[in-house]
Amino acid sequence: MKFSTRQDAELSAESLFRAVSDFDAVARQLSRRGASVRRLDKLSQPGTGMNWVIGFDWRGRHREFTLEVTRFDAPELIEMQGRSDQFEITIRMTVVALAATRSRLIFELDLAPLGMKARLLLQTARLGKGRLDRKFAHRIAEFVNQLGPGHIA
Repeated sequence: MKFSTRQDAELSAESLFRAVSDFDAVARQLSRRGASVRRLDKLSQPGTGMNWVIGFDWRGRHREFTLEVTRFDAPELIEMQGRSDQFEITIRMTVVALAATRSRLIFELDLAPLGMKARLLLQTARLGKGRLDRKFAHRIAEFVNQLGPGHIA
């Protein structure tokens, strides 16, 4: 199942890319929402090879997935691959310059099931895809707004 949204910002492409690649700030945001984030790598600069274990409670059960930065092309693209017990996850964030002080974040998420139970869960979720798309777009807008308060359109 694929989700995609665009968020425009009153920031240069470089500034927006710096904000979305501030993985420590993202980890703090996730922690404030109740997730646990444990960094596995020892890299000092953002880039390919960074990885985490992220845990959260959903539908009465604790869930965990690993996430690794697989592509880091500053100031345009960050791609991450992840895996949980039921899904493979791909996250792609692309920053596009619209003008000198205006840019757009294109955020894409792809979930692929690893078994029959996950396949059935996604099939059921497809019935409410419109509502899920709106919720996804709203969450990404919140995410971007929190990274650059007062700067996002």
